[in-house]
Amino acid sequence: MSGARLQITALARRSVVRTLRQPGAIFPALVFPLFFLAVVSAGARSAARLPGFPADSYFKFYLAGPFLLGTLLAGANTGTDLASDVESGFLNRLALTPVRRLGVIAGNLAGTVTVGLIQVAAFFVVGFAFGARLEAGPGGIAVLVALALLISAAFGALWAAVGIRTGSSEAVQGAFPLGFVVIGFSSLFIPRALLTVRWFKDVATWNPASYLIEGLRSLVITGWDGRALGIAFGVAGGLTVLGLAGASRALGRRFAR
Repeated sequence: MSGARLQITALARRSVVRTLRQPGAIFPALVFPLFFLAVVSAGARSAARLPGFPADSYFKFYLAGPFLLGTLLAGANTGTDLASDVESGFLNRLALTPVRRLGVIAGNLAGTVTVGLIQVAAFFVVGFAFGARLEAGPGGIAVLVALALLISAAFGALWAAVGIRTGSSEAVQGAFPLGFVVIGFSSLFIPRALLTVRWFKDVATWNPASYLIEGLRSLVITGWDGRALGIAFGVAGGLTVLGLAGASRALGRRFAR
């Protein structure tokens, strides 16, 4: 176990340092979600007047959006970094050492979680600056941070599986729009209860991203919603396990070669 901890620590340090040395891995993950927050909340603010809308302002309703979009971007960066390690031969050299597959993946997720922490701090500052407050109170901040970081790990693990399996940073970047489409067909822009197009509502109901958004959103506009939070943590945990399993299997095939 001590050997596994040393491996994870060394790879985690490498991942964090590599991430912090690449402004291109941090800047878009901050600016792009905030740009969407400004544009969407301004363009759709009249939606808050709809009967049954759960918040008194669309900005407050959509504030959970940047957290999810940001984690998607940060996770894609993890997949790109691992694909670059395949292309450069780093993983091949690592296969010659007694390294554990899970240690390689977990260590590389450290960079994703680091970006997630930066994002959470930035989005909190922007949200509070424009008058948003967490209905869950101060304790809700800790829960929101924990959920956001778990979602970061989930997306990081899923993109890691894509990066290791394809071994191409271009393939990861090419697949990123698919992740954005999945998030778009969720309850990101409008509550599921107010969706009137049947097929879209069905897709949003089956879409795991809806439950991640609704868990984050509940802390902002509802307060303590145990059901929404329980489902969100469960979905995020399940996606993390799924991503780790897929990445570990893909890495095992790489090592076998």
